[in-house]
Amino acid sequence: MNSQRHHPSEGDADELPVVPTPFRAGSGLRKRTEEDRVTTYDEQTSLSDLTSTADEVRRSMESVIEGKPEVVRLALTVLLAEGHLLIEDVPGVGKTMLAKALARSVDCSVRRIQFTPDLLPSDITGVSVYDQQRKDFEFKPGAVFAQIVIGDEINRASPKTQSALLESMEERQVTVDGHTYPLPDPFMVVATQNPVEMEGTYPLPEAQRDRFMVRVSIGYPSAAAELEMLDVHGGASPLEDLQPVAHAHDIAKLIEAVRGVHVAESVRRYAVELVSATRNHPELRLGASPRATLQLLRASKATAALAGRGYALPDDVQSLVVPVLAHRVLPTAQAQLNRRSAEQIVTEILQRTPVPDTGAHAWRDSYGQQQPRGF
Repeated sequence: MNSQRHHPSEGDADELPVVPTPFRAGSGLRKRTEEDRVTTYDEQTSLSDLTSTADEVRRSMESVIEGKPEVVRLALTVLLAEGHLLIEDVPGVGKTMLAKALARSVDCSVRRIQFTPDLLPSDITGVSVYDQQRKDFEFKPGAVFAQIVIGDEINRASPKTQSALLESMEERQVTVDGHTYPLPDPFMVVATQNPVEMEGTYPLPEAQRDRFMVRVSIGYPSAAAELEMLDVHGGASPLEDLQPVAHAHDIAKLIEAVRGVHVAESVRRYAVELVSATRNHPELRLGASPRATLQLLRASKATAALAGRGYALPDDVQSLVVPVLAHRVLPTAQAQLNRRSAEQIVTEILQRTPVPDTGAHAWRDSYGQQQPRGF
């Protein structure tokens, strides 16, 4: 990213202000050797080349997050599906470390925001300051102007401050004083929150939770993974030696390939039926939105691409139903009294919804008939 600051004027108010980035993934680390060299690709990148880059990022993250391959896979899926990730779990299980491992594995611009009760919306979006020498207002970009934004303990800020992220997460732009500034590409928000400690916190409103593509919980590690963690993390944090294994250009190319993954009509219909079932379930007072359907489809495409396929399967949709839908629905009061969680209800919907019974060869045939772009 260019380090030269842009001064918006009346004629070019919609141009992107270039943000000076105080921290880039991999900065301040040891000098890269020949073996550490990051690979870049030309415009004719094949699917196998791109998935090999995704595997490098995954292995880099797993060197820090012990024994949680599924959580790492979901985080990478969200990045490639152009979504945002909400990490919700108890203290000390590695929520912030997961976010940092993803950020440092990709050579993108990174900003970390520590959400506190006194944080202001302008701290996130930026503010226009009057320059007496130039006799004009100069836009000072906020912390959201980065390719990967880490929001730590997002529910500790007031709802007014939380709402400053709404426009950027959905439209990938920021509007300040009537001027609209596009955000860099790729752009991803990785937020963490603690669901146990409620004192001094503000629950995320439904509108903001709906903007997160996936919610994950890391959970406690197994005894073997925790023992290995003592060996790896005992002396120093492995983040200190973590090197970027992909450039932002590589991720942009992989995102473009994910967009071109083919989804058969029966698979699309299956996704719509699953989401529609949440709107009619007697134990849910709020079902999933059409945005949830769209994001479920995008995440399924990314899952297929990570598996090396140019076409999505019903299995891809099934593996994502709970992490994509559970945080968007609200159980009724009676369901809560019966200790029925949103995850349990969504899982039952998944089990009751008929799966398209077409054989696997039909998905491949359908994919061959409509070759997607990017492959």
